[in-house]
Amino acid sequence: MKNREGQVIFPPPGKTPREDTQAVMKFYKLPHSFPQEVLEEAKNVSKRLEKPGKRLDLRKKYIFTCDPQTARDYDDAISLETDRTGNIVLGVHIADVSHFVLPDSAIDREAKKRSTSVYFADRVVPMLPNELCNGVCSLVPNEDRLAFSVFMTFDKAGVMIKRSFAKSIIRSKARFTYEQVMRVISSGEKSKDKSVSIQARKTILAVNKLASLLRAKRFAAGALDIEIPEAEIVLDDNGEMTGIVTRPYDESHQMIEECMVAANEAVATELWTKGIKILARLHEPPDDEKLLMLRADMRSLGVKMGNIANQKVFAQFLKTIKSNPLYPTLSVMVLRSMKRALYDSTQIGHFGLAKKFYAHFTSPIRRYPDLTLHRQLAAYLDGKEARVPPKKLAKWAEWASEAEEIAAEAERGLLEIKKYRLLEDQLSGRRTMEYDAVISKCTPFGCFVEIPEISISGLVHISLLSNRFVEFNESDHSLSASGGQRWRIGQKMRVYVVKVDFKQRRIDFAPVKTRRR
Repeated sequence: MKNREGQVIFPPPGKTPREDTQAVMKFYKLPHSFPQEVLEEAKNVSKRLEKPGKRLDLRKKYIFTCDPQTARDYDDAISLETDRTGNIVLGVHIADVSHFVLPDSAIDREAKKRSTSVYFADRVVPMLPNELCNGVCSLVPNEDRLAFSVFMTFDKAGVMIKRSFAKSIIRSKARFTYEQVMRVISSGEKSKDKSVSIQARKTILAVNKLASLLRAKRFAAGALDIEIPEAEIVLDDNGEMTGIVTRPYDESHQMIEECMVAANEAVATELWTKGIKILARLHEPPDDEKLLMLRADMRSLGVKMGNIANQKVFAQFLKTIKSNPLYPTLSVMVLRSMKRALYDSTQIGHFGLAKKFYAHFTSPIRRYPDLTLHRQLAAYLDGKEARVPPKKLAKWAEWASEAEEIAAEAERGLLEIKKYRLLEDQLSGRRTMEYDAVISKCTPFGCFVEIPEISISGLVHISLLSNRFVEFNESDHSLSASGGQRWRIGQKMRVYVVKVDFKQRRIDFAPVKTRRR
């Protein structure tokens, strides 16, 4: 967040670690509870389950969900069949939140205001009350649930040759975790996991085969493959950080991701090509200036990029650097050159996914733009007016993008506070730890380093690099000292923390070799 002068201001920590989240929520003006009228309305929302309306009955179909072990709300489910001609029909079934959240109801007004759920390490600020997100809207197994289904028919080459949509009623046959699905994918038909039936195993393997094909086609079309592990901090009962756990991004996650991407693309294509403007998920190509800066930084590391103004060349470049030992640093540099994805009502297209048409449809429990798209698609299928006044849609797009950015800043803000507390505690207790670091940027006053172990960055001042005069080299953005010492982007360094400035969110590190034993 920035003030009127453009200066970055950071959320303050709580008086104690347990109060950090509350302090961040207060700083970003995030709601602590739902208004009473919303809670009262939520008490009766389950009654709408008894009046489903006209729907496609899919309760006999084999449909399953796949989510993290700790997930409580299941808003998407998968099915897969083969039609009479041998083509594959992928079904993506999304919780029909629009059936329970009526336009301009108390719940709807509050959901629009929140726009998105916010995920902290110790709690969630949900967009919808518990009765919906963990109740009637959650696609729990062995219970009738209302869904909005997207059916996509693919030929053997993985080309979508048909798409259709329907309000449906489903009955999920199983709730799997990513770990279970990954074990099936890894062991194939020989899987001995008794918690997964033979039918489930065959379906999962068939879905994964299709997803792998779709993924390969996406990257061949120029989609950007940037894999940066997502880290989660671990807190103890006092709210203090005890470590970091890296979320895996394996084939099980990729399988579900490809199914959701396909469904989002299908809905966006159907409506936009019919002249119906929606809240598109827009991701524009990077600016030429940013690409020139990226090229210069890469050149200083001896990395050739080619004509990265061409999207397919850019995608191929990302593929080639995966084997580079500096890949974590290089991928961060690439991400910094990218534009932020946002919501837009006048333009459409997703550069990173290499999609001409794209919007968010698959998470209406936690994102308001998805809910608006559900309503537009439902109106379109019913032959009703699906168009939203341009000014109104533009206002929604602006607010949704702003709310998303606030949520992201709040989540990052809490993570930073916890990490700064950890390092501050090390300093005060005189038990500082040593970390492996990578130089991410060199400046005339020192070099910035990234600490992968705790996902944090800081500065090593030139006065701590060497006892000799240190010079900044403009030609290759490096630092050098008389005697042959040199520091470049991508160079590894062992460091320890020497200063933690909580107010300015600045950490200073020093090379281990300068440390007094």
